[in-house]
Amino acid sequence: MTVRLLINKTHRLLIDIKALNRDQLKDFLESKVDYYNTVAFVDSDPIQVPHYLKGKENIEIAGFLTACISWGKRKSIVNNAFNMIHRMEFSPYDFVMNHSSSDLDNLNGFVHRTFNDEDLKQFVISLKHLYQNHGGLEGVFNTYAEEDNLQFAIHKLKFHFFEIPHLQRTVKHLADPLKNSAAKRINMFLRWMVREDNAGVDFGLWKNIRPAQLSCPLDVHTGNVARKLGLLKRKQNDAKAVLELDTALRSFDPVDPVKYDFALFGLGVFEDF
Repeated sequence: MTVRLLINKTHRLLIDIKALNRDQLKDFLESKVDYYNTVAFVDSDPIQVPHYLKGKENIEIAGFLTACISWGKRKSIVNNAFNMIHRMEFSPYDFVMNHSSSDLDNLNGFVHRTFNDEDLKQFVISLKHLYQNHGGLEGVFNTYAEEDNLQFAIHKLKFHFFEIPHLQRTVKHLADPLKNSAAKRINMFLRWMVREDNAGVDFGLWKNIRPAQLSCPLDVHTGNVARKLGLLKRKQNDAKAVLELDTALRSFDPVDPVKYDFALFGLGVFEDF
């Protein structure tokens, strides 16, 4: 039987946020992490797509492609991500590394909002370039990771991704924190790859990067909840807001601060906090 994350209104906790001291706020967030960071979460989230596959590179590529189209309705994201992987015969690494021009025709007609089949073809070609010349997705981050964050490494990922001939229209589909983007989708992908939560959600495949270097995936849900909890004052969801939120979350847990993504996201999406 498929396990689904079920939220009912009786689970919602009525609290006076302004009355909480720092320790109480941390305890509140920890309780929400415990509630949402479970295997049941997988079935409600786009992370279910890479969970469908086996093998490090297959999981990396499926996770990356899924994360890169993760905007809009969650059902549509999941359906279209599975569509991508199906077109690659559920072996995305083999498809990326060994595709021919005619194989790329399998991607014709794909579309997710503004990300279309031409963008997907460019992503496949650029991913092959990364794996052939830069040690793959993990290799880029191992090379450019800074001690306290991965935002410069995200910038370099985009640089290497598009250092080969490419479609100009596709460039917009990879964010760049150095241009003040929150880079929500790539930060989410990095959480998937780096955190080893022992709960069956995040994969923990990348061993040379520490969870402490991760940044919280900041979107409208996590941003709004963070502001209501007093963790974020900046109004825009941009790179500066990511830094502010990271600082707040790392004060609660400097080893694994991005675990609070489960709390912020869960409160926003499932509990209308």
